Amino acid sequence: MYVAVIPNRGSPPAILLREGYREAGKTKNRTLANLSHWSTERIEQLRAVLRGERLLPAADAVEIVRALPHGHVLAAVTTARRIDLAALLPHRMPQRKRDLAVGLIIARMLDPRTASHSLGEALGLGGVTAKEIYATLDWLGSEQSFIETTLARRHLKNGALLLYDVTSTYLEGRCCELARHGYSRDHRRDRPQLVIGLLCAADGCPVAVEVFEGNTADPMTLSAQIDKLKQRFRLQRVVMVGDRGMLTDARIEQTLRPAGLDWITALRAPAIKALAAEGGPVQPTLFDRRDMAEITSPDYPGERLVVCKNPLLAEERARKRDELLAATERDLARIRSRVQRTRNPLRGAAAIGQAFGAVFGQRKMAKHFDIAITDDTFSFSRNQAAIAAEAALDGIYVVRTNLPAAQSDAAATVRAYKSLAVVERAFRSMKTVDLELRPVYHWTAPRVRAHVLLCMLAYYLEWHMRRSLAPMLFDEHDPTGRDAQRASPVAKATPSPAARRKAATKQTDMAHGEPLPVHSFRTLLADLATMTRNTVRLGRDCMDVLLAAPTKVQRRAFDLLGVTLIA
Repeated sequence: MYVAVIPNRGSPPAILLREGYREAGKTKNRTLANLSHWSTERIEQLRAVLRGERLLPAADAVEIVRALPHGHVLAAVTTARRIDLAALLPHRMPQRKRDLAVGLIIARMLDPRTASHSLGEALGLGGVTAKEIYATLDWLGSEQSFIETTLARRHLKNGALLLYDVTSTYLEGRCCELARHGYSRDHRRDRPQLVIGLLCAADGCPVAVEVFEGNTADPMTLSAQIDKLKQRFRLQRVVMVGDRGMLTDARIEQTLRPAGLDWITALRAPAIKALAAEGGPVQPTLFDRRDMAEITSPDYPGERLVVCKNPLLAEERARKRDELLAATERDLARIRSRVQRTRNPLRGAAAIGQAFGAVFGQRKMAKHFDIAITDDTFSFSRNQAAIAAEAALDGIYVVRTNLPAAQSDAAATVRAYKSLAVVERAFRSMKTVDLELRPVYHWTAPRVRAHVLLCMLAYYLEWHMRRSLAPMLFDEHDPTGRDAQRASPVAKATPSPAARRKAATKQTDMAHGEPLPVHSFRTLLADLATMTRNTVRLGRDCMDVLLAAPTKVQRRAFDLLGVTLIA
């Protein structure tokens, strides 16, 4: 039997099931059925049966051998190629080692806790051993100078604004030579610390990172950055922006001035108090009609001072002070009760002093209390004059710079100082849910430095992805609209109307197409990961790779990143 197609002049051909036979030594055929009303698929199946092929149920004919999360990998790999991430690495090294290094950076950004995704297949890495991973990490750390110099060449130039800040994190174990007990910003005083200094361009793009011993004071980290700028990056003129605890008077005089660098920083509270003394340039009437004023002082020759007052900051400081005063009074009242009780009272001026010293050491409120102490009595009261003097300066801060007004006016100077917030944002991303730099488990100083560099490079990739994906994220995607809402650089930053709509509706702006759910960066990566790369067996021997169909959210993200769907 066979299926015959018989032409039918101007009509569709007839599809006939025929049978061949022999009669009187001659070959003949006869029609068994007219199949013209059958579907093409059904006819092809009949033909396969007539040829003797074995037909299997769909569940047996198609088998998904393996499915790996792929969408987030595709997004990250595409972005890495777009920003030429591999060009940050020396070309003299073998291609596989460079591919492994790029893979480590992408894997750290995707999810530091797992490698259950298609990155190895996407980069063509094949099997990778733990020994290779550690060797690549060590090599990456040894090339830090080259990598940072390349980044500086991309993102910095003479006269650029540089943002610098430090943070700390903790280590597990006691073997690392960098581990020291110091100030813990993670509130883990029980663990030895590392100090990490991060240098960013004015837009927040990370450029260089340095690791110091855990007991290094913030200002002491500055010299290493200046050497890096002058010697390695060959930048002779830059504007260093650092907070008041970083760019101190001593660092300005001993480090920045000799290096010929400009700076923007702020004054500490005692210096502001001196300026606000009777007859000083900072007086309450300065802010009758404005929240920002430029002054000069003979104590800061050749510098400009921009005095700012933020009412919201004043309210917050007053609230915190009231809470600390109330908490301190409660603790002091307990000490007084211990002194006055009849059974086993607290006695001795030294013992009583040790008790209230612990209270003041915890909350730093000694300047706001008057204390009277003897061997068997203890009393306290608030120092209202000291409290009022501090309250008069609530919300006031002073930005200082040596830049001329023609190069940076008062508003631009304040904006530059407040842009240090982007470095703090980078630290939050690197240390917490995104890249999980902490805790550090490595034992040797070179490997710890390599680990921190890896996290910085992962943030570099994330920074670029966030900029492209901003319309789908809770991030601000309309800086012009945001700045238009802000009457003064001193005032609290106000989101743009588009960002407020996203936050209120939890949907993307209709101006960018169909409204879609708004994500955080991490949840959007998780959503993209649900698009899988599937290794499929067709029949017995045929193997193929198929991608799951992307959702609307995934298609929008891929469009923003310029992703082409390739298995």
